Amino acid sequence: MTDAERRAALEEIAGEVRVCTRCRLHETRTKAVPGEGDPSTEVVFVGEGPGMNEDREGRPFVGRAGGLLVNLLGHIGWSREDVFITNIVKCRPPGNRDPEPDEIAACAPYLERQLATLDPSVVVTLGRHSMGRFMPGMRISQAHGTTRVADPATGARDATVFAMYHPAAALRTPGIERESYEDVALIPTVLTDARARRAEARRVSRAGGVAPIAASGSAETPDAEPVSADAAPQAEPLTADPIVPAAQPTSAAALPDTEPAADQLSLF
Repeated sequence: MTDAERRAALEEIAGEVRVCTRCRLHETRTKAVPGEGDPSTEVVFVGEGPGMNEDREGRPFVGRAGGLLVNLLGHIGWSREDVFITNIVKCRPPGNRDPEPDEIAACAPYLERQLATLDPSVVVTLGRHSMGRFMPGMRISQAHGTTRVADPATGARDATVFAMYHPAAALRTPGIERESYEDVALIPTVLTDARARRAEARRVSRAGGVAPIAASGSAETPDAEPVSADAAPQAEPLTADPIVPAAQPTSAAALPDTEPAADQLSLF
């Protein structure tokens, strides 16, 4: 799928979200919040639901929590324009309450279609409700900073899921804010691992074999695993298929690795 085709597909989904009446949340919304970002990105951030500012503007993460998310991205040299940002539910729950299970279920097809269109290498979950969609049964205090191979039923058919606390929780608790900066620093390594896993799966598929399903665990034991910044090869830029030498970045928007080195990591 080309960038133009992805952009058109995402806008079609957004148009449906803006007029959606599938659950009770449409009754109290000002604007639905479909999500936004670069259609060619490899990294999608999934939050829980819009807040007051998002409801007013129709854009995700534009309040105080969004400001912290921007700072977290800046910590690894990225910007919100480099990724795609969306939520589990696309309309604001009244009073910023937690989204109800039936509301999450009503919005699930939109998220699944967004992920299927974007085909990301990494899905970063923000908060326990987002994490619960991709890592059911896990506690966020245990899962944050860990990865799991995504269930294709979520729409992310070949992605690695990485769990983080919601930025709103980090604003309330200094310890969670500190852990959030530690966690976000692992994302470039997670992306490098995810790219390598996808490339190997595709290589094996072309050869007619069976690829291992997970970089950490297996289909039978998909438990979340901690990520170590030293566990994967140093991040390198990526062309259409294989990893290429770091001296040959393919994008003017190449992004720095977590280590203080000249090598750069590009999302495109």
